[in-house]
Amino acid sequence: MRIKRSIRLLTAIFLFINIVTINISYAATDTYKIDTKGAHASIKFKIKHLGYSWLYGRFDKFDGTLMLDEKAPENSKIEVSIDTSSINSNHAERDKHLRGTDFLDVKKYPNATFKSTSVSVSGDNTGTIKGDLTLHGVTKSIEIPVTHIGGGDDPWGGYRQGFSGSTTLTLKDYGIDFNLGPASTQVELILDIEAIKQ
Repeated sequence: MRIKRSIRLLTAIFLFINIVTINISYAATDTYKIDTKGAHASIKFKIKHLGYSWLYGRFDKFDGTLMLDEKAPENSKIEVSIDTSSINSNHAERDKHLRGTDFLDVKKYPNATFKSTSVSVSGDNTGTIKGDLTLHGVTKSIEIPVTHIGGGDDPWGGYRQGFSGSTTLTLKDYGIDFNLGPASTQVELILDIEAIKQ
């Protein structure tokens, strides 16, 4: 009888500890929405043109969610979805080509996504986000070195966090093999993200 009571007591204690742990973990992680409506976030890219200059562009439509643990950033997560048809290189004919089958093939692949798999901290305001990028129907693991720009209250009663990062992609890795010349086989993604606490 005593053994059964002891087992029940231990089970109850174990369940209580797990519930408390889950609640603490949940409370420590805050949800942030990337501020695309206020145009305080951007996903840009640059690629060499003939090896003589840089061509810059951006994606006008994207959204994403950040699960941020300020005390333990390594527990944080981020997911981003990009509308590939929103590519904008400031040249209508070029953008039409970029949306076509030679490049993004937006009718077949209307979205590109990034889902983090781990976050590592390297300094007071720096770290690396590792995750899966799906582009042009191909998923690859990439790393994005990031810097925490800052965080705090905004004038409208909200709370914000800002990050910046960049990474370089090899186009052929994602099945994009249109010949742009030997100087233009890679594209750099430049990410400036401001997110609002929900």
